[in-house]
Amino acid sequence: MPPVVHDISLTTLLLLCLAAAAAGWIDAVVGGGGLLQLPALLVALPHIPAAHVLGTNKAVAICGTSAAAVSYVRGARLDLRTAVRIGLAALGGSLAGAFFAAGIDSAVLRPLIMGVLLAVLAFLLLRPSFGTAGDTAAPVSRRRVLVAILVAGLGIGFYDGLIGPGTGTFLVIALAGILHMDLVAASGTAKIVNVCTNVGALVTFSLHGSVLWQLAAPMALCNLTGGAFGARAALKRGSGFVRGVLVVVVVSLVCKLGYDQWGG
Repeated sequence: MPPVVHDISLTTLLLLCLAAAAAGWIDAVVGGGGLLQLPALLVALPHIPAAHVLGTNKAVAICGTSAAAVSYVRGARLDLRTAVRIGLAALGGSLAGAFFAAGIDSAVLRPLIMGVLLAVLAFLLLRPSFGTAGDTAAPVSRRRVLVAILVAGLGIGFYDGLIGPGTGTFLVIALAGILHMDLVAASGTAKIVNVCTNVGALVTFSLHGSVLWQLAAPMALCNLTGGAFGARAALKRGSGFVRGVLVVVVVSLVCKLGYDQWGG
């Protein structure tokens, strides 16, 4: 049975709900909301086992991701067949990553991840046209779809199960690069894929009793609201807006991983 949170103050609960709403908004636009929500839970629940914090985080995140996915499906032209295929591959990849997670020292992988993120940041800054409507001109071949399934599905799904930070951001970049999607379509497709990976993780945590449902419920409502508003903002403001948020999130992720590696 998961521990019951008795001593959490109303102020702390309100701050956690605010963090959940902001994380839902960020996740809906470009991914990376976990950079805000997971640390907030860790600070607010210092005596709760890490597995329960992670499980609660997934229970909250899946609500905002699902709300954002629905908004994108309604407001953007998405290839649902391709999105679901990538999502199912990501589900398998995340389960495999979770299986190997116990034997991997994440501190060893952080420098590698930061190197990749810095390269991505340089690419975004040096190529302003990336993820704009002009990138959708080339037809998408079956070979590119297969590459997307392998890289964005199995590969990033495996990473999500293994470590996790920045999964949504990596998905957006991979989908825009491989399938020539604009950043709005890439964000929408990434939400569908993210729902699949979150379902797998949440089922695992639930079976082990590692979800604080009494805390997850109010946070999930706020996360759902933030996700819905974030998706609407991305659809309304377009790829330029998403690109700006993407740069900020990549920089934040590099700083977060750097602090975890050398400052913690």
